[in-house]
Amino acid sequence: MFEQAFKNIDDVLWKEAGCTTELDYTEQTSWLLFLKYLDDLEQDKTIEAKLEGKQYSYILDKPYRWETWAAPKGKDGQIDHNRALVGDDLTAFVNQKLFPYLHGFTQKATGPNTIEYKIGQIFGEIKNKIQSGYNLREIIDHIDELRFRSSIEKHELSHLYEAKIKNMGNAGRNGGEYYTPRPLIRAIVQVVQPKLGESIYDGALGSAGFHCETFDYMKKTYPHRTVAQDRFLQTRTFYGKEKKSLAFVIGIMNMILHGIDAPNIIHTNTLTENLADIQEKDRYDIVETNPPFGGKERKEVQQNFPIRTGETAYLFLQHYIKILKAGGRAGIVIKNTFLSNADNASVSLRKHLLESCNLHTILDCPGGTFQGAGVKTVVLFFEKGAPTRKIWYYQLDPGRSLGKTNPLNDDDLAEFVKLQKTKADSPKSWSLDAKSIDQSTFDLSVKNPNGGEEVTHRSPQKIMDEIAALDAESAKVLAKIRRLL
Repeated sequence: MFEQAFKNIDDVLWKEAGCTTELDYTEQTSWLLFLKYLDDLEQDKTIEAKLEGKQYSYILDKPYRWETWAAPKGKDGQIDHNRALVGDDLTAFVNQKLFPYLHGFTQKATGPNTIEYKIGQIFGEIKNKIQSGYNLREIIDHIDELRFRSSIEKHELSHLYEAKIKNMGNAGRNGGEYYTPRPLIRAIVQVVQPKLGESIYDGALGSAGFHCETFDYMKKTYPHRTVAQDRFLQTRTFYGKEKKSLAFVIGIMNMILHGIDAPNIIHTNTLTENLADIQEKDRYDIVETNPPFGGKERKEVQQNFPIRTGETAYLFLQHYIKILKAGGRAGIVIKNTFLSNADNASVSLRKHLLESCNLHTILDCPGGTFQGAGVKTVVLFFEKGAPTRKIWYYQLDPGRSLGKTNPLNDDDLAEFVKLQKTKADSPKSWSLDAKSIDQSTFDLSVKNPNGGEEVTHRSPQKIMDEIAALDAESAKVLAKIRRLL
């Protein structure tokens, strides 16, 4: 129904000088979609208020409503092009009036979880990159064709938007940081098994893939919900934080399209929160997440953590362990080098994880699972509150090389999800008794005893020694060649 509209929008953005990547396409589509969604929401609430004999109080003042500046309609229901802004008038209004007005909502809002506050945050950092007012008019006309009224419409839009996010993820390294393969997320959700009434947290929200897939899982698992349960699912289940403005907008828009109308998402750097300040009221039942790895945090941010390191993913892991309730469950993606790195921070963090949590499952993912990331990953599944006694490993091997044209799919993970329930041994899976872990290194390397590929990570010193030996050997060969000349 809406697929052609999305294609038409991309065709216009392709011609736009201010938009050069898939990230730009998604960003610019997102803020326009958000304003169209807001207009449909306000119209629905106006109708509800009238039916109840009440007066609806609009969030936006009239000059800034979609129906006024973007798509003023005539009596025939079509856009009135005599009143609709176009060209330089349109870009001037958007850049000089609309965005500053919407950014001002941060100060007007009563709290960070209100839609007013999210409007202010979104339009405080995101910028209109569509320089041509004629291109912008054409895109607005296509966006106006979209409807957010029924669950069927939202469902189709959510699929189209997910495809857009996936394309952005495949566009390269920067896009990849926002996109976790959905089959992997679905497998993580099935293992963690979130229940109605539990709070679910992602401190590195990205495109909100974990929350969206968990919401779908909960709706299928609990099809006959009461009004109170539905309200809890909508308003008190999903929580998150996101540092980057583009991801913040995309994440909120993705959750809205999936049916979570007022996401509890805060635009902030999670790692600036001091772990010592986290109290019981701040904790959650479940953490499902793929924190950014390879990043570096400043010294003052590292001061917030007992195990100080510049590696972003290690700081996030400490944050997640701390923010889980006792008995809380987690499924967390992390670089596989975490299992074996010999530096003090890695060893200390593994020790802390094993002693404070039951690390019951490690899923070893093959190269190519994440497009454009260029690193191998594992997924850690653990429960907080009791030490680790036994770890069940599963070495995922889809039997083919993964890539853009051959991505991970749900069938690839079906055996893992099935075997994990009983933690059964197989050619790809085995268990490790925690007593056998080296207490000096706490090395958790993936070593398949069933004849599978043994994944070992050499220390930096061994790598340097090997490079030095190869250099010496090359020097000898060159010396022999010189003598022959």
